[in-house]
Amino acid sequence: MSARMTLVQLGEILTIISRPEAVDPTQNYDILGARWYAKGLYIKEQKKGSQIQANTLFRVEKGDLVYNRLFAWKGSFALADEVADGGYVSNEFPCFAVKSPTVLPKYLFYYFSQESWWNQALGLSTGGTPTSRNRLKEKSFLALEVPLPSLEEQRRLIEEIESLSGLITEAQQLREHIVGESSELARSIIRNDKDAQLVPMRDLVRLRPPDVDVEAERTYQFAGVYCFGRGVFRGNAKSGNEFAYPKLTRIRSGDFVYPKLMAWEGALGVVPHTCDGCVVSTEFPVFEVIQEKVLPEVLDVHFRSPAVWPELSGSSTGTNVRRRRLNPTDFLAYRLPLPSRTVQFRLRAVMANLQEAEKLQGEVLAEYKALMPAVLKSAFSGSLM
Repeated sequence: MSARMTLVQLGEILTIISRPEAVDPTQNYDILGARWYAKGLYIKEQKKGSQIQANTLFRVEKGDLVYNRLFAWKGSFALADEVADGGYVSNEFPCFAVKSPTVLPKYLFYYFSQESWWNQALGLSTGGTPTSRNRLKEKSFLALEVPLPSLEEQRRLIEEIESLSGLITEAQQLREHIVGESSELARSIIRNDKDAQLVPMRDLVRLRPPDVDVEAERTYQFAGVYCFGRGVFRGNAKSGNEFAYPKLTRIRSGDFVYPKLMAWEGALGVVPHTCDGCVVSTEFPVFEVIQEKVLPEVLDVHFRSPAVWPELSGSSTGTNVRRRRLNPTDFLAYRLPLPSRTVQFRLRAVMANLQEAEKLQGEVLAEYKALMPAVLKSAFSGSLM
């Protein structure tokens, strides 16, 4: 530790802040949650007082240091910002204010953003099992010591961290821009094909039956489909005794898949290479794409378009919006504006180039993100001081 840093007990520089309010059944409340890995507070839900079981909530103000007792070991530490200001938490979220002029709140927040700190929190958490039921009590939290440099060095450390954070944000925004521009370019290629013809999906894909018999002792790697056109992703691995489906469907790269319940909300996509060999439940119809007629890229681009989802919503059935299902029969009846083969192959070439650009940008973003833990460790070990 640097000679210019001293160890200070948190109880000497923090004070517990409590702003209890009796729940009014007629009032609306912004209920806050704390994201894991020090990703900040957010409005988890908005509720009327009559919908809240607790009799008391606790108001949060900008500048409060907050953590979730249950998930301190997951890094659920936050510094309340404008979004959280005026929101409410349960008594599981202790709030603190800095009472010492020798410490900056942001300095403490960044200190709490280290994985080594979360591991320390886990060691001090007590309660039942499993681990997720253990709580970091305020007494244990305030007894901990943190290294405290001068105010000038705290400001310099904050600038160092936020400089990298700014680069990460810039890279993230650039990637999102590239993805957005790429999607619009791809859609324009097939949208502007004057030779496109309406063709029912039954002529372009084949429904594949479930082909995996579930065994209780085996492990299965699941895939899922994000809503809002964000594609197919690799999900969790589950043992056969963790779910009730007797059969599953194995998906292959280039297949088309969607969940019946959420297709109307843009949860459709072509299976990428990263999900080849994964499985899905029988709630996910899986289709083999007849590539002699349509390239998978055409389907992926078309069904990721928000303009298409209302059309699928009209084909979905159910008692209410949230329970609508797009059955395979209705999907196969959907008429796709099929581009000419020339346009399809042009789209494939363009998509390959765009995906390579997205990949490179994603690698840059990943490198920036990987730097943050190292910068935090270096900063609080005193080597940036």
